[in-house]
Amino acid sequence: MKRNNTWLWSAAALVYAFLYIPLAIVVVYSFNDSRLNAEWVGFTLSWYKALFNNAEMLTAAGNSLIIALSASFSATVLGTMAGLAIHRYNLKVLPVLVFTPVAMPEILLGVSLLLFFLQVLNLTLGMVSIIIAHTTFCIGFVAIIVRARLQDMDESLFEAARDLGASPWQTFRLVTLPLIMPAVVAGALMSFTLSIDDFVITFFTKGVGEPILPIQIYTMIKVAVTPEVNAISTLLMLLTLVMIIIAAKLDAHASSRDAKTSS
Repeated sequence: MKRNNTWLWSAAALVYAFLYIPLAIVVVYSFNDSRLNAEWVGFTLSWYKALFNNAEMLTAAGNSLIIALSASFSATVLGTMAGLAIHRYNLKVLPVLVFTPVAMPEILLGVSLLLFFLQVLNLTLGMVSIIIAHTTFCIGFVAIIVRARLQDMDESLFEAARDLGASPWQTFRLVTLPLIMPAVVAGALMSFTLSIDDFVITFFTKGVGEPILPIQIYTMIKVAVTPEVNAISTLLMLLTLVMIIIAAKLDAHASSRDAKTSS
C-alpha cells in the first residue's frame, strides 16, 4: 500500500511540475534585467514600468476589460435564466442548446460565428461582435454552475414560499436568487476569466480595429518573448488567481451556510 502511495504521489508531483514550472518561469523572468531572456542577469521592475507606459498595450488591456465585463454580465443574466429553465422544465432540447457551445471546439465556434456575423447579420466585426461571441460561449458555463447549485437546494423552500402567498416573482427575488447568488457570482467570475484571455474566438470575430490584449500578446511573441510579454502574462495569471480564490471562498461560504441550514 505504501509503495502504491509513493508512485501515486510521484506521478501527481510530476504532473503538477509539468503544469506549474513553466508558469513559474514566466513570472520569474518578468523581473529579469535582460531583454533576451536567455539567462538570469538581475532583478528589475523596469519591464512593468515599460508595460504601463506602453499606450498600445494599455489600450488593448482596456478593450479586453470592457469586453470581459460586458460579456460576463450578459452571460451571467442569460446563463442564470437558462440554468433555472433547465432545472424547472423537463425539455430535452434545452440542455443541448445551452451546453453545445461549451463542448464545441473553439475554432469551430469561431468560424461559425464569423460566418453568422458576416453572411446572416451583415455585421461589421469589432467590439460588438466579440462581446456577442464571448457571451455565446460563456452562457453554458454559467448555466452549468447555477443548475448544479439548484440541484443541491431543498425544493420545500420554494413550496413554502408559494404556500405563504408569494408570487413567482417574489419567490425568485426573495428566496431563489439569494440562495443561488454564490453560484451566480462564481459563474460571472468564470465568464470574466474565460473572456479576458480568450484568443481563438476573438481572433475570428475581431476584424480590423481596436487592439485586443490576447491578439496583442500574440503579435508581440511572433518576434520574441520579451520580459514585457512575461510581465503582462504575470498580471493576467494574478488576475485569474484572484478570481479563482474569490469563487472558491464564495463556494465554501455557501456550502457551510447550507450545512448550518440543514442541521
